[in-house]
Amino acid sequence: MNFRLQHVSIPRPPGSEAQTRAFYGDLLGLPEIPPPNSLEAAEVLWFKLSGDAELHCFREQPVADASNRHLCLVVDDLPGLRRKLRAGGHQPYDVEVIPGRPRFFCSDPFGNIIEFTTIQGDYLALQ
Repeated sequence: MNFRLQHVSIPRPPGSEAQTRAFYGDLLGLPEIPPPNSLEAAEVLWFKLSGDAELHCFREQPVADASNRHLCLVVDDLPGLRRKLRAGGHQPYDVEVIPGRPRFFCSDPFGNIIEFTTIQGDYLALQ
Protein backbone atom coordinates (compact mmCIF):
# COMPACT_ATOMS: atom_id res chain seq x y z
CA MET A 1 0.00 0.00 0.00
CA ASN A 2 1.33 3.45 -0.97
CA PHE A 3 0.51 6.70 0.76
CA ARG A 4 0.83 10.28 -0.42
CA LEU A 5 -0.30 13.55 1.03
CA GLN A 6 -3.48 14.93 -0.57
CA HIS A 7 -4.09 17.95 1.67
CA VAL A 8 -3.27 19.68 4.93
CA SER A 9 -5.93 21.57 6.89
CA ILE A 10 -4.96 24.44 9.16
CA PRO A 11 -7.10 26.83 11.18
CA ARG A 12 -7.67 30.53 10.60
CA PRO A 13 -9.78 32.89 12.73
CA PRO A 14 -13.30 33.85 11.66
CA GLY A 15 -13.32 36.92 9.40
CA SER A 16 -9.73 36.44 8.20
CA GLU A 17 -10.40 35.66 4.54
CA ALA A 18 -8.50 38.72 3.25
CA GLN A 19 -5.46 38.04 5.48
CA THR A 20 -5.46 34.37 4.45
CA ARG A 21 -5.54 35.25 0.77
CA ALA A 22 -2.87 37.93 1.24
CA PHE A 23 -0.44 35.51 2.95
CA TYR A 24 -1.00 32.25 1.08
CA GLY A 25 -2.13 33.64 -2.26
CA ASP A 26 -0.32 36.95 -2.69
CA LEU A 27 2.85 36.49 -0.59
CA LEU A 28 3.51 32.76 -1.08
CA GLY A 29 1.97 32.67 -4.57
CA LEU A 30 -0.30 29.67 -4.03
CA PRO A 31 -3.22 29.62 -6.44
CA GLU A 32 -6.61 29.65 -4.73
CA ILE A 33 -8.96 26.90 -5.88
CA PRO A 34 -12.70 26.73 -5.23
CA PRO A 35 -13.78 24.33 -2.49
CA PRO A 36 -16.79 22.08 -3.08
CA ASN A 37 -20.14 23.89 -2.89
CA SER A 38 -21.12 21.53 -0.07
CA LEU A 39 -18.51 23.23 2.15
CA GLU A 40 -19.72 26.79 1.53
CA ALA A 41 -21.11 27.17 5.06
CA ALA A 42 -17.73 26.16 6.53
CA GLU A 43 -16.06 29.23 4.95
CA VAL A 44 -13.01 27.15 4.03
CA LEU A 45 -10.37 28.52 1.65
CA TRP A 46 -8.43 26.09 -0.51
CA PHE A 47 -5.05 26.61 -2.18
CA LYS A 48 -3.15 24.41 -4.64
CA LEU A 49 0.30 23.20 -3.63
CA SER A 50 1.94 20.88 -6.19
CA GLY A 51 0.53 17.98 -8.15
CA ASP A 52 -2.86 17.35 -6.62
CA ALA A 53 -1.83 18.38 -3.08
CA GLU A 54 -3.86 21.13 -1.43
CA LEU A 55 -3.83 23.42 1.59
CA HIS A 56 -7.20 23.93 3.30
CA CYS A 57 -7.64 26.88 5.67
CA PHE A 58 -10.71 26.38 7.83
CA ARG A 59 -12.48 28.82 10.13
CA GLU A 60 -11.81 28.15 13.82
CA GLN A 61 -11.27 30.13 17.00
CA PRO A 62 -7.55 30.22 17.91
CA VAL A 63 -6.29 27.58 20.31
CA ALA A 64 -4.27 28.46 23.40
CA ASP A 65 -1.07 26.61 22.49
CA ALA A 66 -0.25 25.09 19.14
CA SER A 67 3.48 25.73 19.49
CA ASN A 68 4.58 22.34 18.14
CA ARG A 69 2.00 21.85 15.37
CA HIS A 70 3.27 22.71 11.90
CA LEU A 71 3.30 21.77 8.25
CA CYS A 72 6.37 21.65 6.03
CA LEU A 73 6.59 22.90 2.44
CA VAL A 74 9.51 22.09 0.12
CA VAL A 75 10.57 25.15 -1.89
CA ASP A 76 13.10 25.74 -4.67
CA ASP A 77 14.53 29.06 -3.47
CA LEU A 78 14.81 29.00 0.32
CA PRO A 79 16.89 32.23 0.67
CA GLY A 80 14.59 34.07 -1.74
CA LEU A 81 11.50 33.01 0.18
CA ARG A 82 13.08 34.09 3.48
CA ARG A 83 13.73 37.56 1.99
CA LYS A 84 10.18 37.72 0.63
CA LEU A 85 8.66 36.80 4.00
CA ARG A 86 10.81 39.41 5.80
CA ALA A 87 9.85 42.06 3.24
CA GLY A 88 6.21 41.12 3.90
CA GLY A 89 6.64 41.85 7.61
CA HIS A 90 7.05 38.25 8.82
CA GLN A 91 9.84 36.89 11.03
CA PRO A 92 11.42 33.67 9.71
CA TYR A 93 13.51 31.86 12.30
CA ASP A 94 16.04 29.05 12.34
CA VAL A 95 15.85 25.81 14.30
CA GLU A 96 18.05 22.73 14.71
CA VAL A 97 19.97 21.81 11.57
CA ILE A 98 19.07 18.65 9.66
CA PRO A 99 21.85 17.51 7.30
CA GLY A 100 20.77 17.80 3.66
CA ARG A 101 17.64 19.76 4.58
CA PRO A 102 18.31 23.46 5.02
CA ARG A 103 15.20 24.96 6.57
CA PHE A 104 13.56 27.72 8.54
CA PHE A 105 10.23 28.26 10.22
CA CYS A 106 7.77 31.15 9.98
CA SER A 107 4.29 31.79 11.37
CA ASP A 108 1.37 32.82 9.20
CA PRO A 109 -0.76 35.78 10.36
CA PHE A 110 -2.76 33.46 12.63
CA GLY A 111 0.11 31.73 14.46
CA ASN A 112 0.16 28.58 12.33
CA ILE A 113 3.79 27.47 12.03
CA ILE A 114 5.16 26.59 8.60
CA GLU A 115 8.49 24.92 8.03
CA PHE A 116 10.10 25.70 4.67
CA THR A 117 12.86 23.40 3.43
CA THR A 118 14.83 22.22 0.42
CA ILE A 119 15.72 18.52 0.15
CA GLN A 120 19.38 18.23 -0.85
CA GLY A 121 20.03 14.62 0.03
CA ASP A 122 19.36 11.75 2.38
CA TYR A 123 19.81 13.10 5.90
CA LEU A 124 20.66 9.59 7.16
CA ALA A 125 23.60 9.30 4.76
CA LEU A 126 24.81 12.81 5.66
CA GLN A 127 24.97 12.35 9.45
